[in-house]
Amino acid sequence: MSEQPDALDGAYLRRVALAALEEDGGFDDVTTAALVPADLSGKAVLLAKQAGVVAGLPVAAAVFRAVDPSLSFRPLVADGTRVQPGDLLAEIEGSTQAILRGERVALNLLQRLSGIATATARLVDAVAGLPTGILDTRKTTPGLRALERYAVRVGGGRNHRWNLATGILVKDNHWRAVEAAGGSIESAVRRLRERAPGMRVEVEVTTVEEAQQALGAGVDILLLDNMGLEEMRRVVEMARGRVKTEASGGITEATVRAVAETGVDYISAGAITHSAPALDISLELDERF
Repeated sequence: MSEQPDALDGAYLRRVALAALEEDGGFDDVTTAALVPADLSGKAVLLAKQAGVVAGLPVAAAVFRAVDPSLSFRPLVADGTRVQPGDLLAEIEGSTQAILRGERVALNLLQRLSGIATATARLVDAVAGLPTGILDTRKTTPGLRALERYAVRVGGGRNHRWNLATGILVKDNHWRAVEAAGGSIESAVRRLRERAPGMRVEVEVTTVEEAQQALGAGVDILLLDNMGLEEMRRVVEMARGRVKTEASGGITEATVRAVAETGVDYISAGAITHSAPALDISLELDERF
């Protein structure tokens, strides 16, 4: 079973930073090399231009260190801080060439992760006072899952299964394949338990009847996919004390509390990773250097 990498592990951050810098041509910046003297030193700040939750300052630091290990990166706030427009997030000092070469990659990652943390925090805030947990999904940017799921945690959310090898989730297309092979929900659950003993079996259902069948087959978690609120309440009542319930499908900041009030244990939202708008953050050189 594959393990989740530590999103803030130094070696992992360096690999991500170097790959992104290579993609951006950060070590062969024609404009900066032509216009900025190699011996010019300066200072820059990272500045919030929008309210939100900061996530990814260690990632930005890793980018600048990958460009030039002598650069100084001093965070002025911690990941998880709620900031307002005009708040300073970090100071960078050293080679001006190096600062400019790392600027876009550092901002891309910091803005992306902060956007995810902000989107997550909004859902978490919307269900405040209720026991429902907010989960992410596997709808992440390929190659950046560890960082994006770190940002979800920074925003107050929780992580779903790490990947296909670390959790069982039977979805609609699985059922089509099972039925095409002549199987049933009971035989499917039995085979899953034989194949992965000790692993919880989660099954997606879309109706009360499907939920009843899944409960009868002995599943551990019901995923209520795009289910109406009244149906959801009925399934939650059926499942209470027997299995956990998770709601998913079209979850937004406007609808999440009503879904949580049905009594589901979890709400998963792919939008917090695949559609979170980047938080507006800029890098500005100090004109006084």
